[in-house]
Amino acid sequence: MVIRASEQQVTVKERMREGNGKVELRALLQPEQFCGHGRLFSIITLEPGCSIGWHVHEGESETFYILQGTGKLNDNGQEVILNPGDCSYTASGEGHSIENIGQDTLKIVALIVNA
Repeated sequence: MVIRASEQQVTVKERMREGNGKVELRALLQPEQFCGHGRLFSIITLEPGCSIGWHVHEGESETFYILQGTGKLNDNGQEVILNPGDCSYTASGEGHSIENIGQDTLKIVALIVNA
């Protein structure tokens, strides 16, 4: 199966998880394509100053892979700067948030799978 860029669903969320600004999500797969093993495989785009607010994952994990830009990740209370090529993992029962602190667009591959 091939999913062309023109077929990928793009949604924009305001103040995602009580964060700042807008978040664009480009769904690379739809939830039903996970065969019950997860719910999100997307490219997340954050413009400078935009963020996804703090949230905790229960029964699932989330992985971020940074494609472009500079992000400040709150990883269970510890702030870490992420750059292209960096990867973060938030296990079930843990929490995180991320903010674009750079001058360029922050692009992240995000994957949420069941724990």
